[in-house]
Amino acid sequence: MSDLLIELFSEEIPARMQGKAAADLQKLVTDGLVEAGLTYKSAAAFSTPRRLALSVEDLTSESKAVREERKGPKVGAPEQAIEGFLRGAGVARDALEIRDDKKGQTYFAVIEKPGRLAADIIAEVLENAIRNFPWPKSMRWGTGSLKWVRPLHSIICILTDEAGTEVVPMDVDGIKAGKQTRGHRFLSPDVISVNSFEDYEAKLKRAHVMLRADERAEMIWNDATNQAFALGLEVVEDQGLLGEVAGLVEWPVVLIGQVDPAFYGLPAEVLKTSMKEHQKFFSVRNPKSGQIERFVTVANTVTADHGATILKGNQKVLFARLSDAKFFWENDLRVAKAGMDPWLDSLSNVTFHNKLGSQKERIDRIIALAREIAPIVGADADEVAEAARVAKADLSSEMVYEFAELQGLMGRYYAKEAGLSDAVAAAAQEHYSPLGPSDDVPTAPVSVAVALADKIDTLTGFWAIDEKPTGSKDPFALRRAALGVIRLVLENDLTIDLRKHLSFPLGHWLHSNQAPIIVAAKTDEIALTEIYEFISEKVPPVDPDAFNRVAANNWVSRLEVTKYGDMSAFVGIAEQLLIEEDMVVADLLAFFHDRLKNYLKDQGIRHDIIDACIAMDGSDDLTLLVKRARALSDTLNTDDGVNLIQGFKRANNILTQAEEKDGVEYSYGAELQHAEAGAETALFEALDKAEAVITPAMAAEDFSVAMTAMAGLRGPIDAFFTDVQVNAEQQVVRRNRLNLLSRIRKICLSVADLTRIEG
Repeated sequence: MSDLLIELFSEEIPARMQGKAAADLQKLVTDGLVEAGLTYKSAAAFSTPRRLALSVEDLTSESKAVREERKGPKVGAPEQAIEGFLRGAGVARDALEIRDDKKGQTYFAVIEKPGRLAADIIAEVLENAIRNFPWPKSMRWGTGSLKWVRPLHSIICILTDEAGTEVVPMDVDGIKAGKQTRGHRFLSPDVISVNSFEDYEAKLKRAHVMLRADERAEMIWNDATNQAFALGLEVVEDQGLLGEVAGLVEWPVVLIGQVDPAFYGLPAEVLKTSMKEHQKFFSVRNPKSGQIERFVTVANTVTADHGATILKGNQKVLFARLSDAKFFWENDLRVAKAGMDPWLDSLSNVTFHNKLGSQKERIDRIIALAREIAPIVGADADEVAEAARVAKADLSSEMVYEFAELQGLMGRYYAKEAGLSDAVAAAAQEHYSPLGPSDDVPTAPVSVAVALADKIDTLTGFWAIDEKPTGSKDPFALRRAALGVIRLVLENDLTIDLRKHLSFPLGHWLHSNQAPIIVAAKTDEIALTEIYEFISEKVPPVDPDAFNRVAANNWVSRLEVTKYGDMSAFVGIAEQLLIEEDMVVADLLAFFHDRLKNYLKDQGIRHDIIDACIAMDGSDDLTLLVKRARALSDTLNTDDGVNLIQGFKRANNILTQAEEKDGVEYSYGAELQHAEAGAETALFEALDKAEAVITPAMAAEDFSVAMTAMAGLRGPIDAFFTDVQVNAEQQVVRRNRLNLLSRIRKICLSVADLTRIEG
């Protein structure tokens, strides 16, 4: 057994690539070693800006010899089949053996692979890993053909055991493996020779290189928080930035600098974002006032003046950056205080999607949909419309143009400066949420209405132009938008007719965008009321509100013959558009249900339970659907629930087979007078009692009560099947018992579609 150490030493690797690169190196090498027949105890990968390293402990010294037999085609098989078998087995024709098999004489190939030394396998595996490394971007240098993220300078590849250290002989594009590396670029640039992983890590540390990224991050955070604490301040936590900075330095030196008081008037988020994005600085704030007063930068070297020159240069650059931010802020405030109209007008020139129009057109759609949603969430429709109107105004601001990640947040500031209500200002920021499964969900009614309208408009728009997610591809984040709608509805306990609110914007896309407005129709246009009266009987159900929406969305514009008074063409168009809308809405609802399954799976609710509830009426009410699913899940987690499912399925199977055999439907009601056994009579009584509870409970949407009553049928159903023969010789008794099974099925299916429950 021996230990393997690999290091790939290069020019600086981008920080964002280091963590994945270390993991890729470990996977490529260890998978290759195992596939070649070597085993190991443990492996660990490491990264610094200039190196990837891998340590493998207790690696076997050689692979075992392998003898494998492969069965081939029968003797006399077509020559092509035999040649293909020979190629696959890697043997010559004369090496085949002929053996008697059940189906006659058959060719067999015996493949013997001798064991190989670990060093030979490692050299082959590592070279393959280097040449096929999955860098997001890579480069060539000099005259060689090797590609790496940055020029590769040296390779350590050594095996260490009790006898000593062995360099694995290998050469990759002229770079020969050895046991030497270099320390810190400035503090310890000399060559270092190593003999084991422990020796390697210790010597690197003496050469001012911390090999472990988590150790560098911990040192940075501890030094930064200690220095800030000494000044009575605190560092603003940012794990993402901490991980990135740890990937920029091999020997972190923490320095703390001053933010010029001239910039204290900027919002804290602007200061933080500018320092983070441009300079990779941590923000340091005063815990009493919340004001960001200082910054932390991390140098990669120790200087004689203890970082004074570095800080001076950083503060000079920071001053210029924050001066730009202050200029943007002040310009934006002037526009905001004037009402933001220039920003709103300019959005008409900003394309949302080439098939979905401009941001201004999108805002108009969101306003209309948000007004529809407002009563459901308990918000004032006019306030919701105002919030939807200005929610995306900050997209035209200079600050958001410079820092796109501040969209929404700056909208909140600007809405307040424009004199709008707190609810409207909050909606400008919160309508983007939730952005992910861990993001907070808005609860303010105005914010919820605009957030729902924003996400529903996005989904219906892309569904209308058939730009749906496929496989792992989701360029428009539609899965995230659907999950956002689900969380907004469920976590705010909203009762919303999702089908209706999907149809509203879909009607716009499917109907108004299919043809231009017919100018000729204006000359002799039939009144909308007359059209409504005519088609109300032809295309049921048509209600005036729905028809007015249809008319507003230019359905009538597709009727070129209106000026001639021929209504039949309009009726045909109306029928087709209703069919199209229903199909797209159904597909989009199915997408929501798939997202809901993933959401509830994390909460321990099985997909078949959700399917059983989706199959019921009202599945477009997500809150109702989830209440039903949770109640069913709770029921099926009890012994009574599990056994009830078995009894239900037995009843359903017997009934289905009998109906198929007899060619009739047994659903005409069983009669107590034909009951013979005591268990049969008891089942009649139990069904009466259960139905008396289940029917009002379902009407009241009290699923827990309904399903508890349903689970209570477990005992009487079990007793019935134990004591009673359903297919009795007397046909009257048999039919009565089959009708009794039909009643079991009807009562159980009124709660959920139990046929979809697995097991």
